[in-house]
Amino acid sequence: MSYGRNPALTGTEREVVAADFADLYRKGNSIRHIARQTGRSYGNVRQLLLDAGVELRSRGGDQRSVGRRGAL
Repeated sequence: MSYGRNPALTGTEREVVAADFADLYRKGNSIRHIARQTGRSYGNVRQLLLDAGVELRSRGGDQRSVGRRGAL
């Protein structure tokens, strides 16, 4: 399926794209990455994720290395 710049998504097509984006996000892709890969805007991807019921991660990227930085 092509996600490129096109008229507003509506109906079933919007639901399908939102579900695809939700799957990508849950697999660890960032909103910015999904937007870049699909040609959609950051805001459009974010809204589709919210419409799909996705709980968005907090800002700041991967937090697993925060503890290591403090040990220096």
